[in-house]
Amino acid sequence: MPVIRPLPPELINQIAAGEVIERPSSVVKELVENSLDAGATRIEVDIEQGGARLIRVRDDGCGIVPDELQLAVASHATSKIGSFDDLEHVASMGFRGEALASVSSVARFALTSRAQGVDTAFRIEVDGGKMQAARPAQHPQGSSVEVRDLFYNVPARRKFLRAERTEFAHIDDLLKSLALARGSVEFRLSHNGKPVRILKAARDETAALLRVAEVMGEDFPAQSLRIDHAAAGLHLSGWVGLPTASRSQADSQYFYVNGRLVRDRVVAHAVRQAYADVLFHGRHPAFVLYLELDPVGVDVNVHPAKHEVRFREQRLVHDFLFRTLHEALAQTRAGSTALPAGESPSPAMTPSYSMAPPSSAAVSAPAWPNAFSQSRLSLGVRDEPLAGYAALLGEPANAPAPLGFAANAPMPEATEEEAPPLGFAIAQLKNIYILAENTHGLILVDMHAAHERITYEKLKAGRACSNLRSQMMLVPLNVAVSTREAAAAEEHADALAEWGLELSRSGPSGVVVRRIPALLEGADVAQLCRDVLAELAQHGSSRRLQELENELLATMACHGSVRAGRRLTIPEMNALLREMEATERSGQCNHGRPTWTQLSLPELDKLFLRGR
Repeated sequence: MPVIRPLPPELINQIAAGEVIERPSSVVKELVENSLDAGATRIEVDIEQGGARLIRVRDDGCGIVPDELQLAVASHATSKIGSFDDLEHVASMGFRGEALASVSSVARFALTSRAQGVDTAFRIEVDGGKMQAARPAQHPQGSSVEVRDLFYNVPARRKFLRAERTEFAHIDDLLKSLALARGSVEFRLSHNGKPVRILKAARDETAALLRVAEVMGEDFPAQSLRIDHAAAGLHLSGWVGLPTASRSQADSQYFYVNGRLVRDRVVAHAVRQAYADVLFHGRHPAFVLYLELDPVGVDVNVHPAKHEVRFREQRLVHDFLFRTLHEALAQTRAGSTALPAGESPSPAMTPSYSMAPPSSAAVSAPAWPNAFSQSRLSLGVRDEPLAGYAALLGEPANAPAPLGFAANAPMPEATEEEAPPLGFAIAQLKNIYILAENTHGLILVDMHAAHERITYEKLKAGRACSNLRSQMMLVPLNVAVSTREAAAAEEHADALAEWGLELSRSGPSGVVVRRIPALLEGADVAQLCRDVLAELAQHGSSRRLQELENELLATMACHGSVRAGRRLTIPEMNALLREMEATERSGQCNHGRPTWTQLSLPELDKLFLRGR
């Protein structure tokens, strides 16, 4: 056996660098986070050759006193924690004290700093782990860190660096994410001597929204909801994109926990479930969200690069995020986000959401002065799906009445100021689309998609206010599951019974299914139980039963809605528009497709070159 011996400090730092320093953007992350912890209000980042040749970070923070300058580059030396109690209350971006030591072991490193109240700045240099003595230098208050020739002494690591453009793109994305976290700090980024990005400090809500627009895209503020909700010691704020502003990749998702950007499975699962009923398959939502909670409730010391965290109350955080986002998206209605083109984003133009108890006006049809507010819409569709629903669940006592219309209702007379958000119908195109005029211009509505959402929401409302029926299995079904899932079935038996699913543990790794919801007759019961118990074991809660029921109700709503090709009268079209304005999530159909779009007058003028 080889002799056991302690590793030399240089090798220890290089091993640590393998965990912390993955690419040039990792170096930038560590240095900029140190600047933020130092209280900087202005941070400049200069890059050459994608960071492989030079990374320079300047700040105007508190600086480092001369006596501690060499200690700042030593391994596991930090001013941010001093005891285990401090580790449980970490409020700074960095705390391990290994970043500068790791960087200096794989690059040519220089640190120049001038502390607050000190007349002279000092500079130290480290080359391959060998530190030179500190010497006086010229520098304003703050610090500058230069990292040259990254991985010059670790050739194997240098071979893994990508093209210059790719590495710089990672740095740019990183700086944008940090800029979203610290709106009060000014960030400047240059590459090969050319300015690339300047993000001015945001002093108010309008400036903060402009910074979000610069990072997320100019259209994001107008296509997002403002979130601000606190409960159970948790506070969630930020912006979530509307389902119609989804993306093909999850590249515009920023989630911060106490100011730290993280990628967490609990968060991802909660967001995915919140959007499940409104997002088109294969699409991803865009969001910028900030979660604030007591530092004791989150462990940030679970990943060397601090990309991940662990919540002590995982189920509480999951349910809080899901309910907040789900309720916010539910309160969106068609027409509520119709904005004229060409206007700059402002907080007033961004729909906001808070968890205040909804008033009766928020869930009822708007009282526009027209004859359709009290009319009933009957589009002549078959009633078999609705009848089948009633047979399964019983006739709901407080369910909304079926859609109907007054075929001979008179056309309302209203001025532009009185026009509802979706305006008034003027025609039907190819028996598929409804054309309406509102104060901003032209509205186009996919009548089948819109009526499908309306019917679907009414079916869900009927299910919510009626007793869910279940049916006994003719022969109890034994399902093999893991030991953890079997324990979850035993722990959550009462909650599952409320959904009509009766399970009992039959052994260390088995359950017996005795009763299932009548609405899910014909489903794969064994797979259903495994999916539900897997979610319960991992997240402490499961929506799999509700999702399956929603899928069935969505199918029923699709068959029970007006079909494309059906000729509608003007009163029928107007009645459908009013129903859309009063229905939750009516901006998308059950499958996540948009139900309507707005063409403003400036956009129409542009098509015909008016005013040119």
